[in-house]
Amino acid sequence: MSELKSEPKQASFLYSLKAVVWSFTGLRRKSDFDSDNVKINPVHVVLAGLLAVACLIGLLLSIVKFVALK
Repeated sequence: MSELKSEPKQASFLYSLKAVVWSFTGLRRKSDFDSDNVKINPVHVVLAGLLAVACLIGLLLSIVKFVALK
């Protein structure tokens, strides 16, 4: 009797985005990191990373403009 090993369910884009944002802060549990190796789609990670960087740059530019106007 051979058991069929089911492949882990692929993570959604929002899960990948959450993983990228937590990675930006440096607050990831090792168990989450280990499970991400199996579940996360690399294309989602790249897109989530680009989106997160764009948001971070936008936030920093907004802060600079706000401070410069005072």
